[in-house]
Amino acid sequence: MKHYQQMMARQRKWMLYLLALLVLGWGLTPWEPIFLGLLLGSALSFYNLWLMQRKIRKLGEASAENKSVRGIGTFTRLASGALAVVIALQFEEHIHLISVVLGLMAAYIVIFIDYLFNKSTV
Repeated sequence: MKHYQQMMARQRKWMLYLLALLVLGWGLTPWEPIFLGLLLGSALSFYNLWLMQRKIRKLGEASAENKSVRGIGTFTRLASGALAVVIALQFEEHIHLISVVLGLMAAYIVIFIDYLFNKSTV
């Protein structure tokens, strides 16, 4: 369980670094709509990552105690993705839609890269 908690903390840390980098890109480059879209999608992706990690931790604890869990929050994660797209469509002159969709995948890219760099400890 300690290894899993370290992995969760590492992934959240890298997502925060990514969000900080996107804020810098939004503020310092002329591609504001693209970086704002990436920032919106990545922020909701960070929320989805946090939600997924929390639900999986609760699932593991319930499994150890032979209890059942309702679910792992799939509907909530899909709804937050739909919210990001609705926001992007509402403010399409300020937010690039394709960037929002790419930003929504940021957590999964971070998980994959974390796995590649730390697969020897699994």
